[in-house]
Amino acid sequence: MSDIFTLLEPARRAVAAAVAVTRAVQADLAAVRRITKDDKSPVTVADFAAQAVVALRLGATLGHFDLIGEESSAALRAPDAAPLLEAVTNAVRTAERGASAAEVLAAIDRGAHDASAEAYWTLDPVDGTKGFLRGGQYAISLAYIARGEVVLGVLGCPNMSRDFARPFDAPDPHGCLVHAVAGGGAWCVPADDPGATPWRLQAASGRPLAELSVCESVEAGHSRHDETARLLDCLGARGIPARLDSQCKYAVVARGQADAYLRLPTSKSYVEKIWDHAAGALIAAEAGAIVTDVRGLPLDFGRGATLSANAGIICAGAEYHGALLDAARRLGLGD
Repeated sequence: MSDIFTLLEPARRAVAAAVAVTRAVQADLAAVRRITKDDKSPVTVADFAAQAVVALRLGATLGHFDLIGEESSAALRAPDAAPLLEAVTNAVRTAERGASAAEVLAAIDRGAHDASAEAYWTLDPVDGTKGFLRGGQYAISLAYIARGEVVLGVLGCPNMSRDFARPFDAPDPHGCLVHAVAGGGAWCVPADDPGATPWRLQAASGRPLAELSVCESVEAGHSRHDETARLLDCLGARGIPARLDSQCKYAVVARGQADAYLRLPTSKSYVEKIWDHAAGALIAAEAGAIVTDVRGLPLDFGRGATLSANAGIICAGAEYHGALLDAARRLGLGD
């Protein structure tokens, strides 16, 4: 495991650079739209640029590495994609000043691994695209998976405040970088100062079930809001779920700002992607939470790019997970 710790600093630095790039894009959406002539293009630019920067930074430090990323450069190589490629390259230069368009394309395609190696990285360059566009929460999520187990995770949360009392919909000028190595606890530093002394995170405890604090996805297409309400009613919990985008919800549980994160299946056919959960699940677990699917099964990261053996997510402090899982079973949420 000591070898894994040597990967943490390169991972933190790579994600911190991607945070800076995505913040620059988010800060000037109008300029990106002028170049690309597309209202939704800023998040596309941020996605491509963040993946390129992470790959460039990992490559500079590690040399060879295997990465399964969410993006491919194919869309940027199309004959009519020159404005989009220009915008992506300009964004990458926020962190990598001398980067050429060719280097950016090659870096993006370093994320084409198929998850077949014994150990590899997985990246979601902008998790929470709608949160990004509305100026809300989103995350850059990087994890290292070895022999089917997530052993390192870094979440860059550009708009998450270090002040736990600050509302989730109030963007922060510094952001947070949350990270964990298996067996080493969960930690946080300012996203704009990754070399700062980190502080340790601890999941919440001691709150009665009637006051249970839960977070869930903003989009009903990602999690059944009606089933969350039924589950909380089953427990006699009276709180209103906080809704925010991305794996920031795992960080919220790890920080003790919510007792649980629920992602309840919207259909039997939907299968979760590993990059949407790997880093966040490890971080929450290292902070003392229990992370399973709605049937109580551990998340299985040993089946390629998807969590095909799992349905939904229950991430909660150890004190609350059993009650939530029991309620989910009684309501038949995993059937």
